[in-house]
Amino acid sequence: MRRLVLVDPTRCFAGFRPGYLLRALPTLLGPSALDRAFLAWETGGAPLDADWLALQERAAAFPAARPVMGLRPAPAALCTLRPPTLVLLGGRSRAHDVRKVASRAAALLPDATVATLPGVSHHALPHARPGELTRAVREFLSGASG
Repeated sequence: MRRLVLVDPTRCFAGFRPGYLLRALPTLLGPSALDRAFLAWETGGAPLDADWLALQERAAAFPAARPVMGLRPAPAALCTLRPPTLVLLGGRSRAHDVRKVASRAAALLPDATVATLPGVSHHALPHARPGELTRAVREFLSGASG
């Protein structure tokens, strides 16, 4: 692996905010209808891509569908990652404490570039400003940044 991009990684450098977990609980417990009220709360009402929403609704209908949640990597393991890594954060993410994630990523990853897209939440990150997201990832992967 030459380069690694982490887009608003949850549970990697810090845990979920308790308020986020409480609001997300129905979707974390098992299959349910897509919780549009939860998405509206987390995104601050940002417009979301209609195709993405349709995919989320279909995924929520699968009887055995449960979110995959791995364990948080040990800090010692993160310190061994050698590839240059872009950690791209949503500045208004309600999923976790953005400052804490940025600080820990910079401290733990040997070759980290930490960038924040201000005004964008965790769930809106791919939708709110896709050009900026694509540009940041493309520049990093091409070696133009980081």
